[in-house]
Amino acid sequence: TVEGSVEYMACNVGQCMPPETVEFTINVIGDEKSDNNDDVAATTTSENGGKNNSLLRIFLLGFLSGLIALVTPCIWPMIPVTVSYFLKSSKDKKRGIRKALAYGISIVIIYVLLGLGITLIFGADALNSLATNPWFNIVFFVLFLLFAIAFLGGFELTLPSSWVNKMDSKADKTGGFLGIFFMAFTLVLVSFSCTGPSIGSLLVEAVIRGALAPFIGMLGFSLALAIPFTLFAIFPSWLSSLPKSGGWLNSVKVVLGFVELGLALKFLSIADLTMHWRILDRETFIALWIVISVLLGLYLLGKLKFKHDSDLGHISVFRLFLSIICFSFAVYMLPGLWGAPLQS
Repeated sequence: TVEGSVEYMACNVGQCMPPETVEFTINVIGDEKSDNNDDVAATTTSENGGKNNSLLRIFLLGFLSGLIALVTPCIWPMIPVTVSYFLKSSKDKKRGIRKALAYGISIVIIYVLLGLGITLIFGADALNSLATNPWFNIVFFVLFLLFAIAFLGGFELTLPSSWVNKMDSKADKTGGFLGIFFMAFTLVLVSFSCTGPSIGSLLVEAVIRGALAPFIGMLGFSLALAIPFTLFAIFPSWLSSLPKSGGWLNSVKVVLGFVELGLALKFLSIADLTMHWRILDRETFIALWIVISVLLGLYLLGKLKFKHDSDLGHISVFRLFLSIICFSFAVYMLPGLWGAPLQS
């Protein structure tokens, strides 16, 4: 039996899809008939393995995006408030835990339905075409640019207040699980200014991975948001160990703003390569990423200050290490300005 893996990329004249790694197993001993069957089995195994690995990556990316969204100003302060509400409004602790569990399940249902809805409305083939279409990549560029400006404090990204008020009133009027579901829906709407960019980034990455990818991505994202609410309701003493809300939450948003800015350039470069505009060639793209990385490093060191930032008395070790990573990344990309190969 021969086992191995193949890493490949599918390309056209304008661009390449992200690389895939596919594992295979081939039985080299047997008669002609069994060899043919083994070839079919090996092909099926490699295809299924590639799809499973792709979906696993999307799930992990969704879970990581959810954890990042969790530590933003829109959601982090809501954890102790929501958990305390469930525990105090219940006659006993077990009832409070059940409410918190229902709240977490509702969050998962809402986001998973969003992922399923996108696939059902557009279809897997259409989503894949959109992901490689230059004009839709320009739309993604503008969208991510707006997300970046919002995270950097340029404006507040919110959904219509009437939506939030309507969900909130339904949560008050409706009892039981349905009332808790509307409470979760209210959280989803209120936190859109922080979760919207993460969800957008995740869905854009998911649409090129197949029909199930948006569902899997949203499942990972919602689990990362829902699990803390349930765990802190079961173990309320953990609430005292949570870091207090403060300026560090806005710092998370600003860092995400720089990341969204880099992602926006990626989509513009895909459209530029496909349409042969030569606006964002390789050297320009690398130069912009170097500038973004350096500015992010300076921000982490406290040399840049944005609208909602609080005064930074000292630099934590964590911020120092993040700034070192940013500056090292910028130095790593410098040779690329003169044509040196850069590994993705």
